[in-house]
Amino acid sequence: MVEFARSDLAVECGADTQGEGLHVQRTQVGECEILRVQIKSDEVAKRTGKPIGRYVTVECGSIATLSVEEAERVRCAVAVEIRDLAERMCARRIGGDFFLLVVGLGNAAMTPDAIGPETVRQLCVTRHLDAAARMALQTRVLCEIAAFAPGVTGQTGMEVQELIRGAVEVLHPDLVVVVDALAARSPARLAATVQLSDTGIRPGGGIGQPRRAITAQSVGVPVMAIGVPTVVDSATLVADALADAGLSVFGEEIEKRLQTGRNFLVSPREIDLVVPAVGLLLAGALEKAFSVT
Repeated sequence: MVEFARSDLAVECGADTQGEGLHVQRTQVGECEILRVQIKSDEVAKRTGKPIGRYVTVECGSIATLSVEEAERVRCAVAVEIRDLAERMCARRIGGDFFLLVVGLGNAAMTPDAIGPETVRQLCVTRHLDAAARMALQTRVLCEIAAFAPGVTGQTGMEVQELIRGAVEVLHPDLVVVVDALAARSPARLAATVQLSDTGIRPGGGIGQPRRAITAQSVGVPVMAIGVPTVVDSATLVADALADAGLSVFGEEIEKRLQTGRNFLVSPREIDLVVPAVGLLLAGALEKAFSVT
């Protein structure tokens, strides 16, 4: 394994084995392998590079190639995890008076980074409707849901954290859910893994350009992060190829060139098909998770 390989996934950062300060639970739900991890100590947080908190990883296979029936089962599995984590974070049940704010992070003009905006585009928002209209909207009755995609700082000149904090101060939601594209260490996990966490998120971290953290402390209400990896370091791919060829120990020159290669990120060639499929799955899972009935 390449020590400097970049990953936003807790499962790829050493948080997948039971140990002191770390609670791990594995379950199988249909096609989905679900890993629930709770980091409890500062020592484990430092070792993994992940803040103390809960992380849920749903391994579901290539999202873009799921059949209609498979996609529905995955949506249901992800929805159960979202709802359970939301109720833990807010210490209350999801009901008709629950108010959710969904924020789609990322640059909609860059396909690998458009998971957040695409999820918001496909999400059913209800805050502007009264209770009767929400009931008539579909067979499920949704709680109050508002959503927006704030773009990126390079487009707006404003920190995304500032925009979310402003929205929270005006709207007073019970929970903020931020949706973003992630970076993975393993190409097999690209668009095939959904990660949830109760620790918030630092936009741009996956591409090495972190912005201000979006957490309960910084915006004023609990923040759940939902992400799907869409990119992997080119250096990771090269290092894996060298390892497959029998070169598992790198000299100084190769190490230097691999570090230089971290300036490049690689996404699946079918990314134009992946992003709409992921957005549809996450939007559907959120709607199921925050259904009143």
